[in-house]
Amino acid sequence: MSTLTARQLLPSFAPTGALGKKVDVLVVGVASSDDGVEIALAEGIIADDLLSEVLDGLVAVGATGKAEQINRIPAPAALDVESVVSVGLGSSEKIDAEQIRRSAGAAARALTGVANAATTLSLLDLEAATIGFALGAYSFTEFKSASPEPGSAGHPVEHIDVLTESPRTQATKAALSRAVAIAEAVATARELVNTPPSHLFPAEFARRAKELGSAAGLKVQIFDEKALERGGYGGIIGVGKGSSRPPRLVRLTYSCGKRGAKKVALVGKGITFDTGGISIKPAAGMENMTSDMAGAAAVVATIVAAAQLELPIDIVASVPMAENMPSSTAQRPGDVLTQYGGTTVEVINTDAEGRLVLADAIVRACEDDPDYLIDTATLTGAQMVALGNRTPGVMGTDDFRDRVAAISQDIGENGWPMPMPSELRGDLDSKVADLANVTNHRWGGMSAAALFLKEFVADGVEWAHLDVAGPAYNTSGPWGYTGKGGTGVPVRTMLAVLEDIADNG
Repeated sequence: MSTLTARQLLPSFAPTGALGKKVDVLVVGVASSDDGVEIALAEGIIADDLLSEVLDGLVAVGATGKAEQINRIPAPAALDVESVVSVGLGSSEKIDAEQIRRSAGAAARALTGVANAATTLSLLDLEAATIGFALGAYSFTEFKSASPEPGSAGHPVEHIDVLTESPRTQATKAALSRAVAIAEAVATARELVNTPPSHLFPAEFARRAKELGSAAGLKVQIFDEKALERGGYGGIIGVGKGSSRPPRLVRLTYSCGKRGAKKVALVGKGITFDTGGISIKPAAGMENMTSDMAGAAAVVATIVAAAQLELPIDIVASVPMAENMPSSTAQRPGDVLTQYGGTTVEVINTDAEGRLVLADAIVRACEDDPDYLIDTATLTGAQMVALGNRTPGVMGTDDFRDRVAAISQDIGENGWPMPMPSELRGDLDSKVADLANVTNHRWGGMSAAALFLKEFVADGVEWAHLDVAGPAYNTSGPWGYTGKGGTGVPVRTMLAVLEDIADNG
């Protein structure tokens, strides 16, 4: 099965300074203010008399400006569109980029069956509106037996004109191109996460990663189970022992070709399905463990996008992939394995498997002497207990942790800095090995997992660990630009951090 590219998953976009006559729907933003409801930044696109008529019509059908509220009216005869859709932006004094993204996403979800649309939201923030529309329009239909045809009810909007000030500048075109590249990366991660484990097992995941990487000009290495055994990757081998579908390690390398460029290592957890192994999970909700490779998907999508954006830094992604299954060959609670690099670990709980594969990959990544290391994983249920389903936990070396969290908040993925209390470290001591893979209690589970990973990070490397157990997969209803299933978190965070390193070192 070939890998769908993100360009096949998203609507197409074009910048234009005026409404085209082939546009079916015009999307405008409406906000609430002390003076009532107002249409945000549509002057110059819609004549003043028509603007007043449109606003009156929207208010008549209930538009209040409430964030993400959708209303639709027939367009005035003098306006070259069939209908006008309004989406709420909330208070006019509090509109920010994230609200524009969310409102654009909500509008995109309301445009099913529309062939061509245009929007004035891009006049508020071109990049935010483009990303919001693109991700709001994303849907996963590969396994639907009767997918809707383009232009029919239920099919996502096909093309969106993002209206801009005239004349269009090179900067405008560059901003649109960057926004589309970011959206494509998020959609690629979503597509991988949403692919069921029957069709995305370690070898297939590795094949798709290679296909994506090669298309972007990356150097790609794949270590199969024999190479992993020879290399001493005990964590990856140990986790994959219970499955008939053996593990892989994929290494993707992007070199910018500039002397003295900063070097960044990316590591992502790629458990293509997690039953918990011998320490088996409850049946209820286990189907959502198809998402346990979301960290790996994000890392693959991120390095591909970084190459496409030609960032002036060097990046190496190390992506361990395994399926955690119970069988007669599976590792047992009480087993001791030797991680890559020689550290021994007592496996107390086989459901704490993600840190075992990450540890191998982190040690290998640090052998490349990176300046920065970012790892991401759907690692702990404790992340959701502490921060809920939409807020990633960010841990690591203090300065880089805070830098990553601040960037994540700025771009709308809302990572939050979390501590790694030193008193928890002693609870990872093992009576028979160098480390145990879990503590003997349930307190501070997210931080304890990060402390485990810290043992494998080389001295002097600036490190950030992003726990996205909840944020990477939406099991509830759609909201903003986020549908059900894979969300693509934290692709945008990692890309923004890479860009920040490229700009500021």
